[in-house]
Amino acid sequence: MKRRAFLTAAALLALPMPGWAQAPASLSVREAHEAAQAGRVVLVDIRTPEEWADTGIPEGAIRLDMEGAGFEARLAGVKLDNPGKTIALICRTGNRSSSLQRKLAGRGWRDVVDVRGGLLGNPRDKGWLSENLPVKAYP
Repeated sequence: MKRRAFLTAAALLALPMPGWAQAPASLSVREAHEAAQAGRVVLVDIRTPEEWADTGIPEGAIRLDMEGAGFEARLAGVKLDNPGKTIALICRTGNRSSSLQRKLAGRGWRDVVDVRGGLLGNPRDKGWLSENLPVKAYP
């Protein structure tokens, strides 16, 4: 009986996200903004408070400093508070969010994606600010 419950839970976790054939590992800033507006993702800004003060925070994003104590436990709390939604991680240029997404996936986290380009962009991807997506001042 325990094996059947485990297999059922594993099968449910493997189901694709509604709206996507298979959950992507990353989203462009525009895709992330649109998905957050539609309620499909929870945008989590993993930068530091100094960075939030420099550029503002993407509209609707939850601030969660990845360098802060208990980061992963707090991220788990965000996931529990938003069942069925993908967590979209955003940072300054996409480097930290990409690295963190891979690290979390390696630990078994599902439905966590990287927002390519971050706030400022990089040579491959436009950033949130260059796409003129909405931000709010911090604090």
